[in-house]
Amino acid sequence: MALDPRDLYDVRSLLSEEERAVQDAVARFTDERVLPIIGDCFDQGRFPAELIPEIAALGVLGATLPEEYGCAGLNSVSYGLICQELERGDSGLRSFASVQSSLCMYPIYAYGSEEQKRRWLPDMAAGRVIGCFGLTEPHGGSDPANMKTHARRDGGDWVLNGSKMWITNGNIADIVIAWAQTEEGIQGFVVEKDFAGFSAQEIKHKMSLRASVTSALYFDGVRVPEANRLPSVKGLKGPLGCLTQARYGITWGPIGSAIACLDEALGYSKERMLFGRPVAATQSAQIKLADWARRITAAQLLSLQLGRLKDAGRMQPTQVSLAKWNNCRMAIDIAREARDLLGGAGITTEHSPIRHALNLESVITYEGTETVHQLVVGRELTGINAF
Repeated sequence: MALDPRDLYDVRSLLSEEERAVQDAVARFTDERVLPIIGDCFDQGRFPAELIPEIAALGVLGATLPEEYGCAGLNSVSYGLICQELERGDSGLRSFASVQSSLCMYPIYAYGSEEQKRRWLPDMAAGRVIGCFGLTEPHGGSDPANMKTHARRDGGDWVLNGSKMWITNGNIADIVIAWAQTEEGIQGFVVEKDFAGFSAQEIKHKMSLRASVTSALYFDGVRVPEANRLPSVKGLKGPLGCLTQARYGITWGPIGSAIACLDEALGYSKERMLFGRPVAATQSAQIKLADWARRITAAQLLSLQLGRLKDAGRMQPTQVSLAKWNNCRMAIDIAREARDLLGGAGITTEHSPIRHALNLESVITYEGTETVHQLVVGRELTGINAF
């Protein structure tokens, strides 16, 4: 039997029936609804917000949270496969789902009151309420402890002042999970978009994640009721716990980008004739294609094992860092090399590699740069903090 070029080690056979069904459903959505429009969305710098109800109907928003809150109650491997298939379409679409699920719904579930969970999670799962995650600040994203945004008590409320930068979903969000310094340490607040003093400004002129909304957020004396403070966490462990959830999904997403690039390069190299034979008939092309398949296979196995560890409650942040570092580097290198294999055609968004390569410049940077994750692994190995 011929092997699947996307899955040389038959990793799919290691999935449960439910996991395969989830992957197939999101793959169909990507093929039928995302791929026909996403090149134009990237060209136009437009997030396809019209797809939000369909994404929600698939059950992918907050997919791992309990059904009692309107969510699907899936396992972590299923969530990873969702990320892989969405990013096979475009990193911007996976970023939207990651932020909604891991950075907004998760902290409400993990750190919020029961009232907050009942109020927000069902509407967020249904796509009726969109969230964004306010952590990164203009002066430096890799050092969240150096946070300038602050909140002070004022009677029964809190007053927030500060700003956030590079915030996915910022201008389409109904709520912000905003993190601020307080006298009791860093705390999280649910800031509603109509609160006086809050504003969002979309960041333009991007060459990456163009089919995604990226914003700067401003808090100018924003009064937030105590009922909107996340009560069950204080300190950096709150936002860092959210980032671990999101980074897990990011280990899977770039696999989808890499598979998309391999697929396109395979098809193109078989059809493109040079010097009397298909490009695919040359040794140089076959060596590249084989190397990409090797790297994709390693990434698939890495993320699958990470998902099994997560579902068993044994996943460690260093393991997430290793997979994020490896898989983002794998995908961006393949996207760049696939662009090269396509020659001049590779620079247009009629083909996916240049779009994936540009998007992955953001994916390899956000939620921990490659260097940060290398140092996390180095600290684990040596016991010495080199940050």
